[in-house]
Amino acid sequence: MKPVPIRTFPDPILRKKTQSVKAFDRSLLRLVAALIRTMKSQPHGIGIAAPQIGVLKAVAVVDVSKRESGTERLILVNPVILEKRDPEARKEGCMSLPDYTAFLKRHRWLRVCWQNERGEFLEKTCAGIEAICVEHEVDHLDGVLFIDHVTCLKTDLFPRPLRK
Repeated sequence: MKPVPIRTFPDPILRKKTQSVKAFDRSLLRLVAALIRTMKSQPHGIGIAAPQIGVLKAVAVVDVSKRESGTERLILVNPVILEKRDPEARKEGCMSLPDYTAFLKRHRWLRVCWQNERGEFLEKTCAGIEAICVEHEVDHLDGVLFIDHVTCLKTDLFPRPLRK
């Protein structure tokens, strides 16, 4: 199956809050598969949220295993960040704003709880790029984009280098 087209800013669906998942069924498994397939199709894709493919469900996928050893793919259904610490300014991008990156503060440590695709409740402490990515994807589920955290768009938003 093909990846799903990624919604890009200013698509209004990216600004809407998602609905909690109540049914852990085949349609959820199809959504998770579409998210994984679409994320993998992107050269720098390490996370994706359902609104980015046009679905207003509280589902996201984070996979930083190629960048950070000891991590594995997280299927986050109805995630809630319980605690976060250690904010750090760093450069960030987003598949829904493919031409831009910006410096903004994200937390390098957080504790998150969620359900997996079978409805089981899980909790984890995340650190480093995994924590940053989880926070970014949970923001998507709330209709928040990374540019909303940028202090000054005029000076802190940068065009990505031209791709060959």
